[in-house]
Amino acid sequence: MVEAQYKAEQILDWLSDVADPEIPVLTIMDLGIVRGVDCTDGVEVALTPTYSGCPATEAIEQSVVAALEERGVADIRIKRVLSPPWTTDWISSEGRKKLKIYGIAPPERRNRPVECPRCDSSNTERVSEFGSTACKASYKCLDCLEPFEYFKCL
Repeated sequence: MVEAQYKAEQILDWLSDVADPEIPVLTIMDLGIVRGVDCTDGVEVALTPTYSGCPATEAIEQSVVAALEERGVADIRIKRVLSPPWTTDWISSEGRKKLKIYGIAPPERRNRPVECPRCDSSNTERVSEFGSTACKASYKCLDCLEPFEYFKCL
């Protein structure tokens, strides 16, 4: 049986359903780690890890393969793209909104306090440089008194 030709747009649409294993409210498309799709000889998906030691990298790659296999794609290759390195600037505006709704302060490149994702107060303080994952820091809001995580700028 000859495998059907796939279009990159269709593959990207399917990849928009693949959740990040560490922050399941985000997809890999929200994170901006999908660098490209090539459908000229099977399907090659280029992914950039969020950082070199990210423990979720292999899980994400396996999830991509599984998502495509579920849709009948048989010839799948994953290409890790390390340059340029991933940056939080690649998180989509939709992804930033999802983070805030989920209770994680999205990364912001600015010189002011991190805002609480629950009450929008900037009266916050860092509790720990590291949160539940290395890419997040633990904060607390001094107004609503809720703890929250901040997705650090990379």
